[in-house]
This record gives sequence, structure tokens and C-alpha cells, in this order.
Amino acid sequence: MPRKAREKSATAVYHVVLRGINRQVIFEDQEDHVKYLELLKSYQEISGYQIYA
Repeated sequence: MPRKAREKSATAVYHVVLRGINRQVIFEDQEDHVKYLELLKSYQEISGYQIYA
């Protein structure tokens, strides 16, 4: 059964976690990791969300 869609945060602060099942490798190489970060950045710009570190 799929989970219910998440509601938007009132504070607009989200924590993104990426992890493989049973410690499975997510990024095969550095190029995959860089591509993921580029996609994340582009969607951040599209959505207007800010990154807080």
C-alpha cells in the first residue's frame, strides 16, 4: 500500500536523505553522484527552495 503524499512544511525546511536498501551502493561512480547533485540543484532553482546547511 503506497504511503500518503507528504504535506508541504509550514517552515519550508526539508531534510533530504538518500540511502540504499541493505546498504546497497547508490552511486556507481563519481559521475553518478555529480549528476544527482546537479539535478537536485536544478529542482531547487525551479521550486525556489533555499538550502540551509
